[in-house]
Amino acid sequence: MRGHPLRVLLVKLSSLGDVVHTLPVVHDLHAGVPGVRVDWVVEKPFAPLLAPCTGIERVIPCELRRWRQSPLAASTRREWRAFTAELKQQPYDAVIDLQGLSKSALIARLARLAPGGQRFAMAHPTDGSSYEAPTRWLADVAIELPRRVHAVQRARLLCAQALGYVAAEEVSDVGLGGEPASSSVPSVPSVPTVLLVHGTSRRDKEWPFAHWVQLAAQLRSAGFGLALAHGSAAELATSEALAQAITASTPPLNLPVAVWPRLPLDQLSHAMAACCGVVGVDSGLSHIAVALNLPHVQLYNFDTAWRTGPPAEGEPGARPWQRSVFAQPTPSVEAVWQAWQACVQSCPSMSPRPLA
Repeated sequence: MRGHPLRVLLVKLSSLGDVVHTLPVVHDLHAGVPGVRVDWVVEKPFAPLLAPCTGIERVIPCELRRWRQSPLAASTRREWRAFTAELKQQPYDAVIDLQGLSKSALIARLARLAPGGQRFAMAHPTDGSSYEAPTRWLADVAIELPRRVHAVQRARLLCAQALGYVAAEEVSDVGLGGEPASSSVPSVPSVPTVLLVHGTSRRDKEWPFAHWVQLAAQLRSAGFGLALAHGSAAELATSEALAQAITASTPPLNLPVAVWPRLPLDQLSHAMAACCGVVGVDSGLSHIAVALNLPHVQLYNFDTAWRTGPPAEGEPGARPWQRSVFAQPTPSVEAVWQAWQACVQSCPSMSPRPLA
């Protein structure tokens, strides 16, 4: 009989949206396994997002993406040894590979098991998701999942079946938006502010510049201030150009159009939590908005919202103030505006959320 609290290691390395989709698992583990202690291996750029999250005891950063660029360099070998030493510090009762790729399977295999511990992984791919066979070969237990399943539910079902509990239907708080390590976050004005998320890692997911300007004018006419975030020099240039175009195209209003500085993910999620809502393309920041339970409209040029967007009505975790809009070649401004109005009407409160 185990004489200590269950120790679980989650392996979900990247990308930002995938990491955010996995966060409800932490809530499930603590609800389904009293006293559980949870660690998480993640790519270093995403570690700040997890650091303030309640329910995660230790975040173990790795840099596989960077190490693969120069695998024979002395610095890579040194950093790899340090990472594996940290990974092996703690023996685990369960190591759960939630990524389903060769790299995550390797990390899970390197982790140290407690006596009787096991490694768990997916037995097969699910529709629209990446999967590589070594994730099954290197695990002790391979778990069957529904073929067509939302990214959030896939992770939740895998952990629930691995550890023998039933996941709750709704997770209202995944621990994001807490106090960051540094408090240098943007100040949030007294007016309700909507964050516009235009940046994405893929050009074919972008929404036209003129559409953003037109939507912004409608939001400002409805009394909302605006904020723009960025994660690269190119996105900063777009944010600045949008701010200038929005200001020039609307009548003088005492409503801000603010371009936020580039922020670590803990500070960014904290600042987002103080906004009254988000409109954004399919990107990591939009998925953070969903996890923060903010009113949100997510824009899709591809029919993949069923897998990664806000859950649709009737699906587990669906909220009427979070909606996706899909159209090809791209959603119209009118469709996005109507979805935003529906979110506003459905949300219990549209007032700004003050910073802690």
